[in-house]
Amino acid sequence: MSSGSRHRSPPFCPNPQCVFHRNPEGWRFKKKGFFFRRFSPSRVQRYRCSHCGRSFSTQTFSPSYWLKRPDILAALFHPLVACAGHRQIARGLGVSPTTVTHQVLRLGRHCQLLHESLRPREPLAEPLVVDGFRSFEHSQYHPSDFHVAVGARTHFFYGFTVSELRRSGSMRLGQRRHRARLEERFGRPDPRATEKDLGALLAILAPGEGELVVHSDDHRAYPRAFRRLSGVAVSHAVTPSRRLRTPRNPLFPVNLLDGLIRHSSANHKRETIAFSKRRQAAAARMWVFLVWRNYVKSWSERRRDLPPGQRIGCIETRLTLGEILRERLFPSRIPLPGPWRKQYEGRVVTRAIPNNRFHQLRYAS
Repeated sequence: MSSGSRHRSPPFCPNPQCVFHRNPEGWRFKKKGFFFRRFSPSRVQRYRCSHCGRSFSTQTFSPSYWLKRPDILAALFHPLVACAGHRQIARGLGVSPTTVTHQVLRLGRHCQLLHESLRPREPLAEPLVVDGFRSFEHSQYHPSDFHVAVGARTHFFYGFTVSELRRSGSMRLGQRRHRARLEERFGRPDPRATEKDLGALLAILAPGEGELVVHSDDHRAYPRAFRRLSGVAVSHAVTPSRRLRTPRNPLFPVNLLDGLIRHSSANHKRETIAFSKRRQAAAARMWVFLVWRNYVKSWSERRRDLPPGQRIGCIETRLTLGEILRERLFPSRIPLPGPWRKQYEGRVVTRAIPNNRFHQLRYAS
């Protein structure tokens, strides 16, 4: 399946500096020849903006813009939520594992913008269930928490932030010494990261004044995170983490989500060799999972009923892969909140890797 733009004519100027980028009313453009390529459509029409002079083509509005293998994005989506590792996917596609890693980052950015354009903006009509999904990057000496927020009634996955943590738990003397050497070399993670990042997530989902009902376990940092919210009265219901994880448990929506993440993501399996080397890559893959969970997957696999996004009313019908990859999404047209913008730009840094690569491409998404 090839992912490409369905626009017969350009819908707006792709230059973020052009006045017709966000509002195309009255925009004029001219055809400027065409070029040929190996993949369909083989003949690609070129254009030129009459206002800013930027040249572009119909391919500029495709998610596969600037790709030598435009078929890869569509081929990646379902394996990423079917517990396949990057090397397994690369063998199936006949490409390098590095190619898969780079395109997972690109697909994650696309899914991030898609969710931001679809998620509900009105005040939350249901309680939130929040939790920290524990994983790690690079090695088990670098654990991380994905702070996830789920709708208590709809099971809609509203979003997440991610924090780096200090390794804790029982350790042998040699392990404690190795942790000390790593912290001396790379520094120690912020001990208030959970408080800050969970507070940032709730500020995105419940901005301004109002009341917010939150269910969580008895994590000591959560009340401090709630106090960071400005103008929002938080009603916090605590359920002990040791309580049986049955459907009667108030935390069942987030417990179910945690199970689905482990079931569907090779990088979050316990004792796996497919773990994410960078927190940034893990976040990109989580955005793909979020779009699949909210807008593609049924509430019940057996009944094949409505997905959470349709239950909450932000989509009319279940999204197909063609609809997810129908057109290229521009961050200049879909502004992202601060913590999510940091993820989009690739500025989630892994301490143990000296050459963290940021997303600074001029034309590609």
